[in-house]
Formats: sequence, C-alpha cells, structure tokens
Amino acid sequence: MPIHTLLHSQVVPAPVGACWAFFSNPRNLAQITPPGLDFQVLSEVPPEIYPGMVIEYRVRPLLGVPVTWLTEITHVEAPHRFVDEQRVGPYAVWHHEHFFTALDAGRTEIRDLVHYVLPFGWLGEIAHPFPVAPQLEKIFAFRAKAVAARFGGLC
Repeated sequence: MPIHTLLHSQVVPAPVGACWAFFSNPRNLAQITPPGLDFQVLSEVPPEIYPGMVIEYRVRPLLGVPVTWLTEITHVEAPHRFVDEQRVGPYAVWHHEHFFTALDAGRTEIRDLVHYVLPFGWLGEIAHPFPVAPQLEKIFAFRAKAVAARFGGLC
C-alpha cells in the first residue's frame, strides 16, 4: 500500500491575506476545479474554514460516475496553513496540506502537499500510472491557471 506524494507550488502577485481569504472559503473550490469533474459542494458552509469543519462534495472523477467526498478540516493556522483530510471518498487516504508564504513586494507562494493512498491494495495501484496520477496533475494544472487568472502571475 504505497503512499503517493503530490507537490505543487506557484507564486502570485497578491498579499498572503488575499490568498488566504480566497482559499479558506470553501465556496470558492468549484472555481479552481476543472468543469469536467462537475464538482459541487453539497453541505451548507460558512465563508471561512475552521478546525473540525466537515464539508460534503460531489465529484465525477471517472467516466462521469458521481462520487461523494467528505472532507474534514483538521488544522487551521490562519493565514499560513490548513489541512483537509478525506473521511469518505475515492481514496483510502487523502491528506492535503495548503501553505501560504508571504514573499517580498506583496507576493505569496502557494504550496500544496498531498499524501494519498489508493483503495483496493495492489489492484488500485494498477490504476495509479493511468488514470489517477495524470488526472491529479491535470487537476492541479487547471487550478494553477485558475489561481493565476484570479490573482495574476504565472503558475
């Protein structure tokens, strides 16, 4: 049961507070998710995350089949870091850390560190090289472009 790691980083010309305000609002998730996934937040959510918050989503990651994804926000260190962990969903384990680091001249580095384990043991591992890993790369590439469009800058 290998643990996979995905790391993504980008710098945007916006202060850390503005980046935090956008990413800590679960209502903004659909804006940075590829439309083909038909991502929808199903639960009522406040405009800012907090530790212990549970969010229910629906996503269609494979062949248009709807999947329920239940996430718990486990750690919040505003405005620099938060962690979400899947409680119900397509992965055996999903641990996603979001980091926001203030740089010089009002720029912010946004980093994502994801550790995940596929379901179904060795059988699930067969799906990692295709389609799981390429799909995750596409999702984070879309997100980088959406964030760059929102805040300016290169992904």
